[in-house]
Amino acid sequence: MFPRTRFLPPLLVTGLLALLLWRSDLTALGQAFARISAGPVIAGLCLVQLQVILSALRWRFTAGRLGQVINAPRAIREYYVASLLNQSLPGGMGGDAIRAWRMRSLGAGGWKLPAKAIVYERLSGQAIFFLMLALGLPLWPLLIEGPSPVHVGWVVGGVCVAAGLLLAGFGWATRRGVVASHGLTDLFRDAAEVFLHRGAWLVQAALSLVVVAAYVAVFLLSSHAVGAALPWQAALTIIPLCLLSMLIPVGLGGWGTREAAAMALWPLFGYSPADGLAASLLYGALSLIGAAPGLIILVVEALGDDHRAG
Repeated sequence: MFPRTRFLPPLLVTGLLALLLWRSDLTALGQAFARISAGPVIAGLCLVQLQVILSALRWRFTAGRLGQVINAPRAIREYYVASLLNQSLPGGMGGDAIRAWRMRSLGAGGWKLPAKAIVYERLSGQAIFFLMLALGLPLWPLLIEGPSPVHVGWVVGGVCVAAGLLLAGFGWATRRGVVASHGLTDLFRDAAEVFLHRGAWLVQAALSLVVVAAYVAVFLLSSHAVGAALPWQAALTIIPLCLLSMLIPVGLGGWGTREAAAMALWPLFGYSPADGLAASLLYGALSLIGAAPGLIILVVEALGDDHRAG
């Protein structure tokens, strides 16, 4: 990011959150925070640990299918660091880029093989998430009174357009020599090895399903903690839409866009926008605090480097 714009994402997040607070009922927001109970918070923090550990094991499995051997403790440590940085750096993927760079010395090829494994690992989780979203949207009229705020056709059309652009981009890159003609063959072969061969689909689906379910459960627990206990229907409707808003590449780790979505969606279940804002802020706090071991790992590494240098 250019030096003049590196402060733009934090400013955007700060401005958006300030706008949301200005448009909110601060008294109701304070009451929602005052209702926070310890039980759901502790359960949410435990689920965040489950998310990180299972995601790390999914990454280890994916990397192993591509020929990179990572032991489980190393994978878990690196995933904690990446999870922390993803929530602290612009774009929401800075931690993944740093994870690839930190793993560059583990095996031949530098950072390229780790980067490939990370892309496939993240794709595994996103596929299950979009499947949940695709299942929930058509059921919206049956689960909630009123039409869905997102038309199913838009989602399907967006996916088709994205796939078409991706294929067109690969075709253009191949014709121009940017990508070797065998590049697509390698891509599909790696994807088959990661997702299909030797029962890989079962491992990927099982791990990603539990991880995505944990994300949804943390949001439900966060809402319950602030006194806005959502029914199970929310797990297939408004919660996936809130998580989807975090993919918008604005600001830091989904902050701001997630809160705006929650304020718009919580009233569908009879709660106030302030309840949605409080639930989303608590969700973000639990996710950030749950990734705090990543900070400890970085501090220990820095102290170790200083000690060796001295």
